[in-house]
This record gives sequence, C-alpha cells and structure tokens, in this order.
Amino acid sequence: MTEYGTTTHGTPNGTTHGTTTHGATTVRTVHTAHLTPAELVEVRALLDTAFDGDFADEDWEHGLGGMHALISEGGEIVAHGSLVQRRVLHREHSLRVGYVEAVAVRADRRRQGLGGRIMAALEEIVDGAYVFGALSASEAGAALYLGRGWQVWPGELSALGPAGVVRLPEEEGTTYVRPAAGRSLPDAEAGLFFDWRDGDVL
Repeated sequence: MTEYGTTTHGTPNGTTHGTTTHGATTVRTVHTAHLTPAELVEVRALLDTAFDGDFADEDWEHGLGGMHALISEGGEIVAHGSLVQRRVLHREHSLRVGYVEAVAVRADRRRQGLGGRIMAALEEIVDGAYVFGALSASEAGAALYLGRGWQVWPGELSALGPAGVVRLPEEEGTTYVRPAAGRSLPDAEAGLFFDWRDGDVL
C-alpha cells in the first residue's frame, strides 16, 4: 500500500543516512535498522491516522526493511515514506526495483509541499540504487506522482505466487513506474512479474 494519506515523531538517534534542514523543518533518510522503537511506534501511529484505520499489519510490514524518508518539525514526524527493494522479472531478467510504500503527511500539513519533498528523497535513492521505481497509488494520491514524472505502467502485471504465476489485472492502471536517472523503463510488450508477499502484492 503506497497511496498518499493524510495523517499524524521522532528525533534523530545519531545514525542517519542523510539529513537536510530547511528552516525548522528537517528531512531525514534512514534505514529501518537505525530507527528507535519509539520512532517506529510513532511512524505507525501516523500511518494508522493517515489511512483512517485502513493500514493493516501487512501494510506496515511492507514498509519495513528499507529506507525511510521523514520530515520532522518541532521534534515531531509530520511526513513519511519508505522505499524497499523488490525483485521483478521482465523477460529473462530479474530487476532490482525500489518500491515506494507508506507515504503520508499529517492532515494539518498537507498541500504544503511535504509529500513532494518525501518523494524527492526517495527518488534520489531510486536513482542511485535501482533500475526503476514502482508504487501503487489511489486516485487521490495519483496527482502527486504524475506531477513528479511517474507514469502508469501500460503493460500486464503479475506476481510469482507460492503456486505459480498470479495475474494482477486489478492493479493495472494504478501501478506507477519511474526510471532511475540515466535508465529507461522496461518495454511494456512483456509484463512485469513481482515477487510475492502477504497482504496486497502491490
């Protein structure tokens, strides 16, 4: 579940991968392993609020194990997004893909550019570490991604499930992709086959 939620911390614990400050606002990128238990609790609470309680344990699990982008103001996290690695088969190749998850901005800070700043931090990681980025977006969140150059994947989508290939026609039209800097997207004549996971596959 990527989507773009409205929502509602954390203070840096000294193990950050990158920190940028704009006035009183701090943007931080950090791996899950370097977030404190208290920070993880706070991020989960923000996401639960942002998605109006429709943020399952599986959705939370999907956003862990990779990089987080967080914006803090006054010691409180007001925006968040995750980027996790996924393997995607295309023709004969297994591609390393950066998958965006759990993008949310606290309700009183929406439409002030914070979502774009979260995405810019995640896109920088895509450019440096992956073949392309991918995400699944709701209708409400699509404008953010389209405005940043993401595009709907025009081909077929499937997953490699425990019992074999599972077609995902319901994800077609809501799955967005963006090439890493200097790269091209895979050709859409051949579909993408995502790795399997519990809950929403995309």
